[in-house]
Amino acid sequence: MPLIMPLIEIRNLSKAYRRGDQTVPVLAGISLDVEAGEFIGLMGPSGSGKSTLLNLIAGIDKPDAGVLRVGGIDITQLPEAALADWRAANVGFIFQFYNLMPVLTALENVELPLLLTPLSRHERRERAEFFLGLVGLADRMTHTPAELSGGQQQRVAIARAMITDPTILVADEPTGDLDRVSGGEILDLMDRLNRELKKTIVMVTHDPKAAERAHRLRHLEKGVLTDEIESPV
Repeated sequence: MPLIMPLIEIRNLSKAYRRGDQTVPVLAGISLDVEAGEFIGLMGPSGSGKSTLLNLIAGIDKPDAGVLRVGGIDITQLPEAALADWRAANVGFIFQFYNLMPVLTALENVELPLLLTPLSRHERRERAEFFLGLVGLADRMTHTPAELSGGQQQRVAIARAMITDPTILVADEPTGDLDRVSGGEILDLMDRLNRELKKTIVMVTHDPKAAERAHRLRHLEKGVLTDEIESPV
């Protein structure tokens, strides 16, 4: 039988940042595989390198050394323009603070990633309406972020992340700014996207309740991946 490669393949990945004359190591020789359709959680104390690793997987930043393949493509070798194109086509972002445009409606916020595509205005609107319906906001399309609750804003952000049909959803503390009930609803939605639409999700979280939703947990300590825990899910 042919060998099935992991969707995300990380080998000996290292990253450091400069602070004045100092070099501050953040990740030290990380290796990790993530299978297609997996929901993986990354946990660890502040400063352990979780968000840095997430940004590298998403192609937002580049490592100093190592290999990071997604779908067989080593994205560390892509020039900036090609990396931007790859990121737009393959990665959906879910942020802790939503990152919505305050002057735009929910529909317009979701439509934003499609503005640089060849889709017509009608096609963009139709797709944005579909994904807002998918996240349960069909009746809030004309509302601006200020007119929505935190949980509703995060649903808009998830619809925006999904609209390009990305290969990977990366979520950085997706429930960190939400109360327990709203956070649970967002986790239910992410679970549905993973289970029903087979989306691969890489999530950074401090929240044990959020971590329980992942299929697998990895812990980062001072830039090193430590134990691996199978989730009860």
